[in-house]
Amino acid sequence: MVMKVLIIGGVAGGATAAARLRRLDESAEIVILERSGYVSYANCGLPYYIGGVIEKKQALTLQTKESFWNRFHIDVRLNSEALSIDRERNTVRVRHLLDGSEYEEAYDKLILSPGAKALRPPLPGIDSPRIFTLRTVEDTFAIREQIEKTRPGNAVVIGGGFIGLEMAENLIHAGIKTTLLQRGDQVMAPLDYDMACQIHSYLRGRGVDLRLNQTVTGFYEEDGRLYTQLEGREAVGADLAILAIGVAPETHLAREAGLSLGIRESILVNERMETSDPDIYAVGDAVQVRHFVSGADSLIALAGPANKQGRIAADNICGRDSRFDGSQGSSIIRLFDMTAASTGLNEKAATAAGIPWEAVVTYSASHAAYYPGATDMTVKTLYNPESGRILGAQIVGFDGVDKRIDVLATAIRAGMTGEDLEELDLAYAPPYSSAKDPVNMAGFVIGNIRSGLLKQFNWKDLEELQKQRGDGKITLLDTRTEREYYQGHFQGSVNIPLDELRERLSELDPQKPVYVNCHSGLRSYLACRILTGNGFECYNFSGGYRFYEYIAGDRNYDETPRHACGVEIR
Repeated sequence: MVMKVLIIGGVAGGATAAARLRRLDESAEIVILERSGYVSYANCGLPYYIGGVIEKKQALTLQTKESFWNRFHIDVRLNSEALSIDRERNTVRVRHLLDGSEYEEAYDKLILSPGAKALRPPLPGIDSPRIFTLRTVEDTFAIREQIEKTRPGNAVVIGGGFIGLEMAENLIHAGIKTTLLQRGDQVMAPLDYDMACQIHSYLRGRGVDLRLNQTVTGFYEEDGRLYTQLEGREAVGADLAILAIGVAPETHLAREAGLSLGIRESILVNERMETSDPDIYAVGDAVQVRHFVSGADSLIALAGPANKQGRIAADNICGRDSRFDGSQGSSIIRLFDMTAASTGLNEKAATAAGIPWEAVVTYSASHAAYYPGATDMTVKTLYNPESGRILGAQIVGFDGVDKRIDVLATAIRAGMTGEDLEELDLAYAPPYSSAKDPVNMAGFVIGNIRSGLLKQFNWKDLEELQKQRGDGKITLLDTRTEREYYQGHFQGSVNIPLDELRERLSELDPQKPVYVNCHSGLRSYLACRILTGNGFECYNFSGGYRFYEYIAGDRNYDETPRHACGVEIR
């Protein structure tokens, strides 16, 4: 008997499921219903067409209706919207959007891959034709057409997630002055605040008018311009606006069909991607998944997990036993020349999951520093202080970020510890890495801390430490050169360059704990070893003063700083 599989949604998860089904079952009848006019398109590439980085429309579509049929004999029906599911009769009501006709389509197995919809809150003026969202190929063409038709001088992007950041970059590429409004105090939620500060500084340096802690309350048009109203602030005028405040699972079909739902009304599935109906599977941005590291119920709208889930659903429909073990949210973004990436848990997620964590911040060159072209990267690694297990990682830099985050993502999947990172045998040649790779370096620091060889403090401790310094309880020591010190330092810190420290130990009170900083954390670590060897209690500043400068600069730029940490700039 020929099995008929109906798939609702033909982008990442749905298209992957369809192709996998055909590879496993040559006789199956496979039908894809896609509401838009395109199938298997590159969501992640859409902003780059708007900015002109991707020049040809055809490059956005990985497959077409015709190519699906020619290669896989899969019946792709574009502009076809699924209206309802009749679970008792195993049918779906379909409307052809071009002529409004409706019909019923039967199935033996159904795969839901509806994705997620761009959020568009009911704010005053939200229906202005100058306000766009970006989710489909049609959205992309509409924005590009608006730009070519009206030649806007400036634009507002609302939201500092992946789409918002990529749109800001590509609008700048298109020669449009761009203001980016973010409701919270940072862009890129997967990163911790301190890591995001480097992105804030870089974006502003590249011409993006980044404004944090901005709450949008509505829109209005006046004198041919669109104004974005802000809570307690002056409205921002522009020629167009991109709304990129997030997405929500597109699950009205599942809800109306009575399928079990999870967080934020996402579709509840098991590890085989089966819904509460044994004949219906669901994959992609619309489903609830288990976070691989924390085990928490999560929504992770990324192409990688969607593709894996589509393959798993197809496997199980064809009698194989495939299971989705969860997603750790590995992601990466390029902003102009900078790259930011993350995997696993950040501080907020680890805290919310009740998992004990500590973090180390290391500063490494992308390859051997003596080989031309080396650039610096900041690596933040979270680990469980009890077991040493790696919980998450974040990297901001330029060259080589991608391969380091992939190594750390693999380490997390394998359940490795910080000490395991020390032992990783990674490829080395001067153009590609250093003999001690940045991943190894993160492991060395974690190993030093867990073995008791090193104690550290971070920027969040500075406010309390300044109070203790004022009370004469501690010493703040800066081991950079005198020139570096006078360019900026922590208030009240003593400057003794590392190479002079042994000869000047008498200038320090051995009864007081010493909190040491330098540019990157290396000289201060060496200083801590000298001090510890001479009977001092010593703590190293995680990430170094260079790392802190981004945080201090961001708080000074922001109109609502968190707190003062006592920085003197001379």
